Amino acid sequence: MSTADLILGIETSCDDTSVALVGRDGQVVACETVSQFDIHAEFGGVFPELASRAHLEAILPTVHKVMAAVGSDPARIRAIGVTRGPGLIGSLIVGVNTAQALGIAWDRPVYGVNHLRGHLRSPDLDVRRITYPALLLLVSGGHTLLCHLQSAVDVTVLGTTRDDSVGETYDKVARMLDLGMPGGPALDRLAVQGQPVHRFPRPMIRDGYEFSFSGLKSSVARLLEKDPGVDRADVAASFVAACLDVLGAKVRRAIAEYPSGSLVVVGGVAASPQIRALVEGICAENALIPCLPPLKWATDNAAMIALATWDYLENDAPKDLRTTPSLSLAAW
Repeated sequence: MSTADLILGIETSCDDTSVALVGRDGQVVACETVSQFDIHAEFGGVFPELASRAHLEAILPTVHKVMAAVGSDPARIRAIGVTRGPGLIGSLIVGVNTAQALGIAWDRPVYGVNHLRGHLRSPDLDVRRITYPALLLLVSGGHTLLCHLQSAVDVTVLGTTRDDSVGETYDKVARMLDLGMPGGPALDRLAVQGQPVHRFPRPMIRDGYEFSFSGLKSSVARLLEKDPGVDRADVAASFVAACLDVLGAKVRRAIAEYPSGSLVVVGGVAASPQIRALVEGICAENALIPCLPPLKWATDNAAMIALATWDYLENDAPKDLRTTPSLSLAAW
């Protein structure tokens, strides 16, 4: 590789401190992520103030560790990309301030990157996987989005959630079932042991591309309140089945309306074995290429932010460093 051939990515949108070096071809030279799981486990969720404090402690040591992969030579850095939103405001500020300081010290441009556009690019880390045009389903703890992609930067949002995201709903139901953290994987494991005998609602399953999961969550809560002794595995299986039905119906509808070469599923919930099986099945039905990031890139990481930064750099995107907790995918 030539000089200035890498982008340094920084991701601090929630509770993981992540730093990475990525080339234009998506090759990950180095990526280090510091988890805050032990800090937040006792709260059953992320405690925002503790998250920002932990980022402050972890960010510079993580930068130094990653830069060691290139001999700590800033001449290798073409630009710096940092998540500016969506996310927790305190966590975002730590990342953006660090990136700005490094940009001044190294005399490098700094781009504020949309975290959701980072997820969009995650399947192309290490290996190019996406065939355009493509449909994209983003399922995470904070977001549920269905989009049509003409290219990596030409994105049309078809629908989003009107209330809870599917990942947030997974976590809330997991807490109802006393499954601890992380709730989503535990819920998936329990669901395999049960049967979908409870007919929970499928909110908005026939209504366009918008999503709603709060009614489903409430239905689970009512069942547990009415019958505290109900088989937990059957509840989990019934809940997961309802989520899969809703996601599958929306995706199949979009495939019929928006011809595509691949189906891309990203976000932390893309690590779910049940969702991955759903995607494989839908793709087999419709002769589409399934594009799911490897599990190590499915959750929040700085490598995806670095790869997305190449798009910002090459499309003269604004160097907007305003932290925006509710940033939408439509925005750079």
